[in-house]
Amino acid sequence: MKTKALDYIIYDEASQKYVMDPEQAVRDDVEKHHWKNSFKTILKDWRLYLMLVPMILVFLFWRYLPMYELLGCFKWTEVGKDVADQYFVGLANFQKLMFSGDNLSRDFWRAFRNTFLLSFYGLCFGFPMPIILALFFNEIKSNIMRSIYQVLTYLPKFMSTVIMTTLVIMLVKESDIVSGMGVISRFLSSIGIISDDAAKAGLLNDPKYFRAIYQISGIWETAGYDSIVFFAAIIAVSPTSYEAAQIDGAGKMAQMKYVVLPSILSTIVIMLITRIGHLLSIGYEKVILLYNVNIYETADVVSTFAARYGVEGSSQGLASAAEMLNNVVGMILVIGANTIARKASDVSLY
Repeated sequence: MKTKALDYIIYDEASQKYVMDPEQAVRDDVEKHHWKNSFKTILKDWRLYLMLVPMILVFLFWRYLPMYELLGCFKWTEVGKDVADQYFVGLANFQKLMFSGDNLSRDFWRAFRNTFLLSFYGLCFGFPMPIILALFFNEIKSNIMRSIYQVLTYLPKFMSTVIMTTLVIMLVKESDIVSGMGVISRFLSSIGIISDDAAKAGLLNDPKYFRAIYQISGIWETAGYDSIVFFAAIIAVSPTSYEAAQIDGAGKMAQMKYVVLPSILSTIVIMLITRIGHLLSIGYEKVILLYNVNIYETADVVSTFAARYGVEGSSQGLASAAEMLNNVVGMILVIGANTIARKASDVSLY
């Protein structure tokens, strides 16, 4: 698009001369002194910018510098050699992972499927739970009791992954570990949900129970902590909205449906987009502490696949390619979810 002189000047009938548009003059002055004004702003609020330094360093050393190693997914990696000195093979690692048809490819697609299913089930069952908890917290009138309940639900989040997985293992353990069958296994066996043989063998030794155990333990661990954002959005709702709903005869459930949920819809959409962005980002820590060879069929995910082949199998290139592919799919998902949310509800992450 070409610019013309008339786009920046106007004709002044009083002086019968062409002069610069006042708005354009202001824009030119702001642009001319942009860096000077920015420096003044930083100098004025230097304490706030100083607090950003630790976070910038964290992102630099733990987020950006490790990206250099992603070059390994395009190279034939050799132990002991720097990534820059390795032989470039292009997309060969990706082709071997996805289309070779051997055990490696089958293991990768199994891990990718398990990653998607675990994340999808977590989105379906785990995402609504913090919202439900926040709604319940909002209905508790006593501040003391609300604080007690909130602390009890937040507490599992502040326990280490090792402690959480150890508790899960003890609850569903097999019968030959010291004190006998786990409490959960014994209870499920007594009411007939699982067989006695499955309970004695241990639920974590049967692949069909792993996904349920993973999701339930995940909800137990994170639901309370994740409800903080939604509870903060709920308490920001104006009391006059509740009063208007009560005058119209709305009960508690109707107030939740027609007052609270519409008021926090933007928060729900933003958190949902963020959750979809991490749909395929399952950390290996919890899975690797829970799974074993007997349940690879449903428990092996991309992160544990990459750790197994990258560390134990010395195939860093293939492991990097698996993680890269996983992250690219996750990026596409978050872009797609953000686009759909922006067109459907005018609320989006960016």
